[in-house]
Amino acid sequence: MIEQHFQDLGAAAWQISSTAPKLRSWAGTLAGRLTAGARLLTCGNGGSAAEAQHLSGELTGRFLRDRRPYSAIALHADTSAFTATLNDYGEQEVFARAVRAHGRSGDVLVALSTSGRSQNVLAAAKTARELGVLTWALTGPAPNDLAAVCDDVIAVEAPGVATVQEIHLALIHALCGEFDALTIDRVPERR
Repeated sequence: MIEQHFQDLGAAAWQISSTAPKLRSWAGTLAGRLTAGARLLTCGNGGSAAEAQHLSGELTGRFLRDRRPYSAIALHADTSAFTATLNDYGEQEVFARAVRAHGRSGDVLVALSTSGRSQNVLAAAKTARELGVLTWALTGPAPNDLAAVCDDVIAVEAPGVATVQEIHLALIHALCGEFDALTIDRVPERR
């Protein structure tokens, strides 16, 4: 079982390496928009929520080097607002309401779903597009519903959810590394 997991991970990593040009493009767009004052919104459920929060944290904090912080909001991270919205509007609306609250034309939403079928993530992407927010998805195998409603997608072809999530983290780190290279304020790297 362990050996098969690592074989699946290696195969998925090799396959996803072809997305480097797309990640470079995403990083350039994200850098341009965030340095102009836009914000990044992220969402996902379970492990994908953790990955979404990880991405937001890398941009508000730092990834590899010191640089200015950028506005990035994981839509599930404010537990009081999240649970109040969940209670009042239901699970399918929880991210869409947050997008309506925080999203502005020119912002970027990164939506994560290993299945590409999470209804609350789909609702967030649809709402974001209505508001003029650029939508990107990180999903599992395509075609899937989330890929169909977003402006762009990176779909991970892997046999299991764990492998998809691990590749999503690698994609997030690659995106952050390229973002750092584009936004660095020439502050020395900490060691």
